[in-house]
Amino acid sequence: MSIYKKLGVRPVINCWGVATELGGWTPTENVIRAMEEANTNQVEMQELLRKSGDFIADLLGVESAFITSGGAAAQALSTAALMAGKDPDKIAQLPDTTGMKNEVVIQKKNRYMFDRCFTLCGAKLVEVGDEDGCTEDQLISAIGSRTTALAYWIQPPNDNSIVPLNRVAELGRSRGIPTIADACSQIYPLEYFRENAQSADLVTFGAKYMGAPHSAGFVCGRSDLIDAVSAQSFVSFHYDGGRAVGRAMKIDRHEVVGVVQAIEDWFSMDHEERLLEYDSRFSTIINAVSDIRGVSTKRVEIPHYVPYMLHVSLEVNRVGKDAPQIKTELDNGDPRIWLGARTDDTLEIVVNTLNDGEDRIVGDRLRQVLTRDSQVTLEQENPGESTNNRGRKWREPQ
Repeated sequence: MSIYKKLGVRPVINCWGVATELGGWTPTENVIRAMEEANTNQVEMQELLRKSGDFIADLLGVESAFITSGGAAAQALSTAALMAGKDPDKIAQLPDTTGMKNEVVIQKKNRYMFDRCFTLCGAKLVEVGDEDGCTEDQLISAIGSRTTALAYWIQPPNDNSIVPLNRVAELGRSRGIPTIADACSQIYPLEYFRENAQSADLVTFGAKYMGAPHSAGFVCGRSDLIDAVSAQSFVSFHYDGGRAVGRAMKIDRHEVVGVVQAIEDWFSMDHEERLLEYDSRFSTIINAVSDIRGVSTKRVEIPHYVPYMLHVSLEVNRVGKDAPQIKTELDNGDPRIWLGARTDDTLEIVVNTLNDGEDRIVGDRLRQVLTRDSQVTLEQENPGESTNNRGRKWREPQ
């Protein structure tokens, strides 16, 4: 932590998630070793990107893949590829899309925070349907002479009020319009990962969720379209006379290698053991707060590669403070801890982003904050053996 101390930056214990605001996840030891090895020599980047894409494509059962500087860059470059293809004049013209097909059709109810990334190279989003849903007829009517792509956000559970991805892709292909799907973190179970990768003409992912560098992602799909994505990339800029719009979306060789190592590890690790470790961390935190009056805990399933989070529910009058106040107090404390405040009476905690031993620190600090200026614990109110909300004896963390 000496470099942070030198800069006057306070490290954060992260119970919030793999978030850009906190610099993403920490690469795994395997990934770090691979990245260090990659830094010992320079390589020809076009070759590295081609070979790494082949490696990912083989794992996912798709035609081709291309590593990018994050999932957002994968979205932006994919859209650029569908507008400009490999035409050098169109590539040079972007983000000016005059005379090009530049409309990306997306169902209004399927819109999300990051769909702006489809527009970064000059495309325009066209909404279809409304907040209540979208029909096939509405989707078909929105496809016009300027449509370059259909966009879809893969986010379970499936919403039956909109046209599903498989049908979106079918409708697009029948009209010569590719579909770009953003699968982001939808990478587990492994067969689900593969199904998502194969679900559309181009599919984008954030590689950070597998333990790769935060600044890395990839797109996979049809080989001709991936070739067009490559033609928009930062490295193509140095071969095409300075035309490619993706010059600002650079990724280093060691990050590319980090993605390769991370996805290889993701497909070879024992995921049951991974989830059991998360369960142990949750139990540590639950046991630390379970005897506090006005506090209850519940593991809540989420549609994610980390299948559940912890909700800490508060009876605000008994605890004496609400969830945002507790969140602020933990952020201002030492050590600094970030977690979520879902509502005034519910805290959200994830544990996949914790380093070894930090679950105990979180449990201790959360207990301190919850009991400071609050009413008594169950043990104080009912002297003798205390129990948690599952009837087990609570023990002070060691």
